[in-house]
Amino acid sequence: MTGTRTWAERAADLDAADPLAALRDRFLPAPGVVAYLDGNSLGRPVADAANRLGEFVHHAWGQRLIRGWTEDGPDGPWMDWPQRVGDRIAALALGAAPGQTVLADSTTVLLYKLARAAVDAATAADPARRVIVTFADDFPTDRYIVDAIAAERGGTVRRLDADIAAGVTPDQIGGAVGPDTALVLISHVAYRSGWLADAPSIVAAAHDAGAYVLLDLCHSAGSVPLALDEWGVDLAVGCTYKFLNGGPGSPAFAYLRRDLHDRLRQPIQGWMGHAEPFTMGPGYVPAAGIRHLVSGTPPILAAVPLLASLDLLEQAGITAVRTKSLALTGYALDLVDAWLVPHGVRVISPREPERRGGHITIHRPGFRDVVDQLWARGVLPDYREPDAIRIGPAPLSTSFTELHDGLAVLRDILEGRIG
Repeated sequence: MTGTRTWAERAADLDAADPLAALRDRFLPAPGVVAYLDGNSLGRPVADAANRLGEFVHHAWGQRLIRGWTEDGPDGPWMDWPQRVGDRIAALALGAAPGQTVLADSTTVLLYKLARAAVDAATAADPARRVIVTFADDFPTDRYIVDAIAAERGGTVRRLDADIAAGVTPDQIGGAVGPDTALVLISHVAYRSGWLADAPSIVAAAHDAGAYVLLDLCHSAGSVPLALDEWGVDLAVGCTYKFLNGGPGSPAFAYLRRDLHDRLRQPIQGWMGHAEPFTMGPGYVPAAGIRHLVSGTPPILAAVPLLASLDLLEQAGITAVRTKSLALTGYALDLVDAWLVPHGVRVISPREPERRGGHITIHRPGFRDVVDQLWARGVLPDYREPDAIRIGPAPLSTSFTELHDGLAVLRDILEGRIG
């Protein structure tokens, strides 16, 4: 680098000036791990999560037993957790008012529920609206879901292409939607490249054509500030095990704009989404408001670690999280340019901060074997075909020094110093 400061000294300076540095100690240590660079795939556990789980098992579950569903407790009766936890996620990470978000199911199930509901509503209003617009290189689940819905409902899927280092633009959406379009399903942050979509403009372009918009927030919730209400987003789904640190397989969340609660009906009619679930009646009557998105028994135990992580996010604030995220990925790009590009590595992520999500992706033939070497040396990034490594530093738990040390190991492998 230029000047007299080394890259390690620059990392130390950035750590010393980091207002979120103290929060790193709130996560469990991982002995033998030099650098954890996969926060965009699975967040690290908050240390207090283990205590909270133990407390919940011994008291809330162990002593209240079945009464916990309806009796009030520190976090309310369990029956209310889908909405209560959903509202907390909405306030801290989504830019959404209460009463529009629930915690339930997996990302896949919620994507299906909301996408089917939107397509059905659009087609009911206008039978010509049978096209779903999506990104050709979106996450596989998103593509599989729209294919299944199109087959079920007699529709078609219109796929948009983009450069691998970029993502879908508002102009592309504007050119792809029309009177035949029912739904636009787009990831707010592209899983492969980290491209941050211009959500407000995409929503406006889709709405101009009369189509609904469903955003996949899996790679942006907890990393990028969102303003779903302000942007006019119709529907959104996201997971909680990445930047929200909810743990492996932690439940997902769904957002449905308030004015659509009575217009859209999700297809998985379970007893927990019934207006009066304990009547066990012969027919299904959907609950009022956002509750009708719930189908089965809420994942109460799985929500406990998530609540611990949300406390940290509340303490940090999503604006500070985003500021550090951009600083981390910016520093990573500097190291990649200085150390890795001379060895044939190329960046396939946006360099512009306003278009960059919480991770960057680098590419080089043979990276599959390199990742195995990194993992063996305690450096844990993520791998995606073909030949791509994703570097996803988590602002709440990753230091600049950790990022430096991890990429230094990758540099040494490419230079042949270790092998």
